[in-house]
Amino acid sequence: MSISANEIIRVGIIGCGGIANGKHMPALQQQPNVQMVAFCDIVEEKAQAAAAKFGTPDAKVYVDYKKLLEDKTIDAVHVCTPNRSHSFITVDALESGKNVMCEKPMAINSEEAKKMLDAAKRTGKVLTIGYQNRQRPECLYLKHECEMGTFGEIYYAKATALRRRGVPTWGVFINEYEQGGGPLIDIGTHSLDLTLWMMDNYKPKYCIGQTFHKLNKDTNQGNGWGMWDPDKFTCEDSAFGMVVMENGAVINLESSWALNYVNSAEAITTLCGTLAGADIYDGKPRINGIRNNCQYTQIMDMKGAGAAFFDGHGAEDNSARECRLFYEAIRNGTLPSTLPEQAYVVSRILEGIYVSAKTGDIYRF
Repeated sequence: MSISANEIIRVGIIGCGGIANGKHMPALQQQPNVQMVAFCDIVEEKAQAAAAKFGTPDAKVYVDYKKLLEDKTIDAVHVCTPNRSHSFITVDALESGKNVMCEKPMAINSEEAKKMLDAAKRTGKVLTIGYQNRQRPECLYLKHECEMGTFGEIYYAKATALRRRGVPTWGVFINEYEQGGGPLIDIGTHSLDLTLWMMDNYKPKYCIGQTFHKLNKDTNQGNGWGMWDPDKFTCEDSAFGMVVMENGAVINLESSWALNYVNSAEAITTLCGTLAGADIYDGKPRINGIRNNCQYTQIMDMKGAGAAFFDGHGAEDNSARECRLFYEAIRNGTLPSTLPEQAYVVSRILEGIYVSAKTGDIYRF
């Protein structure tokens, strides 16, 4: 059943930690006729704080997400929990009649991601995964160039997510069991999603990869978010992989939370095609090619400043735009920012790199 533009969409938040407070709930505040009416977290105080800041006056607080899902007046939920619980919470939410925006990655492995995809198809509810980097202005511009055929056949790409020292020290980020991995599944997933989306290529053939635990035990850390506990840092500190697609295209994926590497950059894609190439370092699309027998490089100015009182940026950031597209999909039957079928392929590739690293062999899809 569609929801008209003037009807209020009632939303529940499951998981009231950093990503909910930093991304989802502020983005929801910007949506017309959308209200946050229920908040759930295993730490009740977090749910209470979120309800007080973002909720309606009568917002309810839960510590058991299943109790939240029993409320038939809730139309949609945002799943903002650790990775391990993405799948079963999302499936339960879809089965209870809710539309779902689940934070990335889709799940800890492809089997769990497939359960989510199947549940969305079975219930007919909208499911999307939180890859908000697609909605950055420079990424939208580059995607448009891809669709115009500017680059020809894209046969080589690089997905970059490298931090010199950016290990997240809160929550369960460094716990391999809870998260399914480290930087590869946390930030490498964004870069891989961007790259597959730009290429419009979701047919991997095989991959090979390696993970490293070289700096986990360091006590001389220089970490941007303070000292991590070496005894709790059980996932990889960096991971690298090469993916070969069915059409022969190659993607190199590089990710790290801690790496002795100066040029930190994340959520970056580099594309090389038969007609031209591109990258998006420093927030600006940069296109390169050959024209009149000479090399050229074009750097696009995404601000478009033309007046002293206007710098070219609108009020809607990438998270708000992603959120808006989700609720437009619920109301109008349009497509959300990220299709679950696309996110499922991202999960398959991440899993393939992890399996290849453990076995030392090529992983075939």
